[in-house]
Amino acid sequence: MRFLSFSTFIAWRYLRPKRTFLSLITLISIFGVVLGISVLIIVISVMTGFERELQRKVAGFESHILIRNEGGLLTDWRPLLEKVQKTPGVVAVAPVMQGRVIAEFQNRRLTPWVLGIEPDKQEKVTDFKKYLAAGKFDLEGDTCVIGSELAVLMNASVGDTITLYSPHNLNEVMDTLKKAEQTRENKALLDQVHDMLLPEQVTITGIFNVGRYAYDSDYILVPLHIGQEAYSLGDAVHALEVRTADPFKVDQIKARLEPLLPPPVTAATWIEDNKELFDAIKVERTTMFFVLIFVVIVAAFGIMSTLITTTVQKTREIGVMKALGAQVRQILWIFLAQGMIVGFFGTFLGLGAGIALVQYRNQVRDFLASTLHIELFPASVYQFSEIPAEVIPTDVAIICISGFLICSVAALIPAYFAARLDPVKALRYD
Repeated sequence: MRFLSFSTFIAWRYLRPKRTFLSLITLISIFGVVLGISVLIIVISVMTGFERELQRKVAGFESHILIRNEGGLLTDWRPLLEKVQKTPGVVAVAPVMQGRVIAEFQNRRLTPWVLGIEPDKQEKVTDFKKYLAAGKFDLEGDTCVIGSELAVLMNASVGDTITLYSPHNLNEVMDTLKKAEQTRENKALLDQVHDMLLPEQVTITGIFNVGRYAYDSDYILVPLHIGQEAYSLGDAVHALEVRTADPFKVDQIKARLEPLLPPPVTAATWIEDNKELFDAIKVERTTMFFVLIFVVIVAAFGIMSTLITTTVQKTREIGVMKALGAQVRQILWIFLAQGMIVGFFGTFLGLGAGIALVQYRNQVRDFLASTLHIELFPASVYQFSEIPAEVIPTDVAIICISGFLICSVAALIPAYFAARLDPVKALRYD
C-alpha cells in the first residue's frame, strides 16, 4: 500500500488551494457535485413524501375497498353488509351515497360533492374525526360537516345554515320550465318546479381539514337520510365502504369478497381507484432522477476538464516521477485520487445540504414566497398545504454512490493518459 500513500500525497498537493485559475475550476467542480447531489436528494425526497402522504390522505379519507353496483344502486344492501362484515380481514363496513349538489350561502353558489353517511358506522371506516378542525363531528338531524377550503370559499363557519339543491332531476326541471314558457299555466308549473328542487337546509356543526385540497374544497358530509332524500334514493345507497386491517393488503381481502358479490356488484380497492395518480407520481419521480443526474454528470465533466488541465500543467513533473521510477499505477492513482477526493467532498457536502433543505423546506418556501412576492407550491395545484417529504435511506445511498462513481469514472480518462505519458517526450524540451 506504499504506492497509495505516495500517490495520495501528490494528489493532495495538486488539490491544495492556490490562487490559480485551476483552483477556481476545482472549487466550481466541487460546487457542481454539491448542487447535483443536494437537488437530487431534495427532489426525490419530496416526490417520495408526496406519494406517501397522498396514500395516507386517501387511505384516511376514502375507504380501503368500495363495493358498488355498476348498473345503478345497491337496493337490498343490508344482508350484503352483514356478509361483508363477517369476512376475515374486514374491520368495518358502512353504507354511503355520493353525488354533486348546488350549495348556496349568502348568494355564493358552489357545486361540491355531498357524502351521505351513517356517523356511527362511518367513524369505524374512515378517519373523519381525526381531521376535525373546528366545531364537532355532529351529524344528527339537518346538519353537515364541510371542508375547510370550502368554508373559506363560501365564507361560512360553524353555526351557519347552507342550502343544498340536488341536480339529479335537472332534466325534468328544464323541461317543465320550457313548458311554462309556452303555456299559460305558469304558476302551477313553477310550483311543480319548486317541488322538484327539494332544497335542504342544513346547519354546519363542524369543519374538517384533511390537508389535501381536493377533499377540503369539494366535500360536504351529511347524514345518510339527507343524501337519500336529495337524490330520491329511498332506502338504497350508492356503495358500501369497507375498512381492512391493512390498507396495503387490500387485494387479498378483495379476493375473499368477490364470491359474495352478486353481479353486477363489484369491489374496487383504493389503490385501483387512484392507480393513474400513483403511477404518474412514480413515473415522474423516476424521470426526475434521470434528468437531475445529468447535473452530476455536468459536474463530472468539470472534474475531467480540471484533471486534463492539471496533466498539461504537470507534464514535466510527471516525466520526472516516471524517470525516477514511478510506476504506471502510481501515476494513474495520483489523478484518479484527485477526482475521487473531489467527488467525495462534493457528495458529502451535497448530502448535508440536501438533508438540511429537506428538513427546512417549508421555511425556505415561505422565505422565497415573501421575498419574491409569489405563491410557491399553491395548495390548489399540489393538493397539500405544506410540502411533504420523506427521506428514504436507500434512495439517498443510491444517489450518493451514483454521484461518487460518476466523478471517479470522469477522473479515470485523464488519469489514464497521464499514466501513459512517455517521460522522454515530457522532458525533451527541459
